[in-house]
Amino acid sequence: MSSRLLFPDPPTAADVVVFAQRAARLGDGALRLKAQRGTLALTVAALAPLTLLDKTPTILGMRATRVDAELECDLVVDAAVLAVDAAQPTAVTLPDTAVTAPWAGISPPRAGWSETNELPAALLAQRAQWGIAVVAETVPDSPGEEIVHALRAQVWGEADDELGGLPRGVAFAAFALGFIGGEESASVHTAGPWTRVSLARGHVLVRRTTRVGLTQVRETGRG
Repeated sequence: MSSRLLFPDPPTAADVVVFAQRAARLGDGALRLKAQRGTLALTVAALAPLTLLDKTPTILGMRATRVDAELECDLVVDAAVLAVDAAQPTAVTLPDTAVTAPWAGISPPRAGWSETNELPAALLAQRAQWGIAVVAETVPDSPGEEIVHALRAQVWGEADDELGGLPRGVAFAAFALGFIGGEESASVHTAGPWTRVSLARGHVLVRRTTRVGLTQVRETGRG
């Protein structure tokens, strides 16, 4: 794959690296890079199910920026290793190899969205800070990966009435990725199982976990 991403100016390249650094602290630390027609979409999973039977919702943070118009790619990398090229400040260096992330195999729809609600950015920040405090107080010393995931899924995957029933992790993703700024309101859109919360600095997308083809178990052997 290409060893660098080329951007129109140094501030754009630096902004991408800042976003990657924030993404590295969320979820599995993987970052999806999809570029076409001069636009680069950067996507990270703040929360995602670990197994097919895991009911944890998928919560993605997405930001779009301008990039070299000739670049076309769709790959997943370790967000922590992205860096501005010291010799060319309009370029961001990439790792030599890609990584895998199950959540990267799903994509939200490009069209068909309907606006359903608005949420104050200040409310998103408030609910995120409340959840961060709960996680900090609850997590045990030296927890294992499964315990951490279960705790995060419980706090961030829970529907929050103050957010119109959206998982609290929507607020966490917007806050942690730096999407919240000023006194704006986030617009809420839906399309099928997807919900998108859009702010000026980025989007948070939620996909509810669905079970396709599963029916209720019936008891047998009784006369």
